[in-house]
Amino acid sequence: MSTATRKSPLTDWTLVVPVVALVALVFSWGRDLPSGVVALVALCLGGAVLAAVHHAEVVAHRVGEPFGSLVLAVAVTVIEVALIVTLMADGGPKTASLARDTVFAAVMITCNGIVGLSLLVGALRTRVAVFNAEGSGAALATVATLAVLSLVLPTFTTSKPGPEFSTAQLAFAAVASLSLYGVFIAVQTVRHRDYFLPVDTGAGRSRPAGAESPSEAATAMASASASASAGGGAGRAAPAPVDEDHAEPPSVRDALISLGLLLVALVAVVGDAKAVSPTIESGVESAGLPNAVVGVIIALLVLAPETLAAVRAARRDRVQTSLNLAYGSAIASIGLTIPAIALASIWLSGPLLLGLGPIHMVLLALTIVVSALTIVPGRATLLQAGVHLVLLAAYLFLAVSP
Repeated sequence: MSTATRKSPLTDWTLVVPVVALVALVFSWGRDLPSGVVALVALCLGGAVLAAVHHAEVVAHRVGEPFGSLVLAVAVTVIEVALIVTLMADGGPKTASLARDTVFAAVMITCNGIVGLSLLVGALRTRVAVFNAEGSGAALATVATLAVLSLVLPTFTTSKPGPEFSTAQLAFAAVASLSLYGVFIAVQTVRHRDYFLPVDTGAGRSRPAGAESPSEAATAMASASASASAGGGAGRAAPAPVDEDHAEPPSVRDALISLGLLLVALVAVVGDAKAVSPTIESGVESAGLPNAVVGVIIALLVLAPETLAAVRAARRDRVQTSLNLAYGSAIASIGLTIPAIALASIWLSGPLLLGLGPIHMVLLALTIVVSALTIVPGRATLLQAGVHLVLLAAYLFLAVSP
């Protein structure tokens, strides 16, 4: 019975692992860890990632899209911001560019890594990954605007030497980022929520205009007629797959417990990532790699729950949910980090480097152009997935070998 299975998150490993990971965080915080303990903390980190994805899916099933994706994206980003501020407060001058490196890494990982993997999984499953171009396009435009305002303009402003904002410019960027993030949330969750719902690939009306052949249109009409006769909700796109649409949502109690465990797991993910970061930093230094690699590795660890959740959504033919996670995470990363850093700069000493270098600006511009070409048709194949993954590989390679 479905109600019985919905109570399983309260008794299985997803209840125990977040608590164990949090205990590992408490005992490892602020200590120099031997390699064996680091490996154990890393194991707890991986388990917390899997548990976070599970509980995010329980909450998402209860509240529906796009609220489920929003819960995970905002929760991860808020804790990520706290981690950045903590590291900058403790790290001194060498962390002056940590906010920029981490935010840009998040943008590249989400817009190329998560999007590329989701399109790859979706295209392998259905040959063509279908999504809502209106919602994804709006999200991409928001990401591009926030990235340029916060990460590109500081390189060209002249009020202060170097890739820095003046106090007034930083305040404007913070207000603009927070305002744009608020507008996006309002559009995504209230005014145009239907733009961000998963697309029913069986209904022709849910696809972009001209995106289907006559035979596909006939098949879609037949599918729509069959779903209507079965009570499939005429007039609005139903998420795929069908068995999830008819599954009974979890109870309010189960959803609230999963929400609490999700927060515990996310705190453990970010905290354990910070616990292993000294080992990562020493490894980076001993290998002679740039300091920016530390930000990349931390971003990869912090974004692991969203990456796994997006891939699992794509496996269920919910590519739009995957894109909601990807672009929502990028928007939250910039829209919440810049205001938080602007506020923290009141007591943080030293410079705050936000402007990107030439190589990263080229990669950002190419990512925006390629992403626009991917989103506009409302459908993508293995080629688009491969292009995004190659862009991510180029970013990672150039981070190691600039």
